Amino acid sequence: MPQAVETAWGTFGSVWVQAGLAALLYPAGGPPCERSSEARVQQLEQELDEYLTGRRRHFETPLAPVGTSFQRRVWAEVERIPYGQTRTYSRVAAASGSPTAVRAVGGASGANPLPILIPCHRLVGTDGRLRGYGGGLDMKRRLLELETFALSD
Repeated sequence: MPQAVETAWGTFGSVWVQAGLAALLYPAGGPPCERSSEARVQQLEQELDEYLTGRRRHFETPLAPVGTSFQRRVWAEVERIPYGQTRTYSRVAAASGSPTAVRAVGGASGANPLPILIPCHRLVGTDGRLRGYGGGLDMKRRLLELETFALSD
């Protein structure tokens, strides 16, 4: 059962393996979560709450996402996108070694089990417009606005 991560934006679910955090589940509509006093859950809760209130830009929680080698390459490129900036799907495709795999980058982004921590919300279309996001476009917009606002403080 996912473990609860209480934040200013609601209760996220967290799924852990020995190596670290394997999945982060959005507050709305996820499976029920149980409260945990584990140090790693408490660390994630603090880091995520700090991020969502504009007081953190990087996470220290160990990540352990499971995916194909292509997905892991894409996620590694997405992790390199600086806080408060965006990149196009095509630019990430090129940087991950597959310049023609733009749609596959979108698929890998959609399969990202660690939203926010692997910041796929920073991906935009070639025209700069917001495209799909697992947490919905409103959540994507809200995250990008948070980062932009935090940079302007």
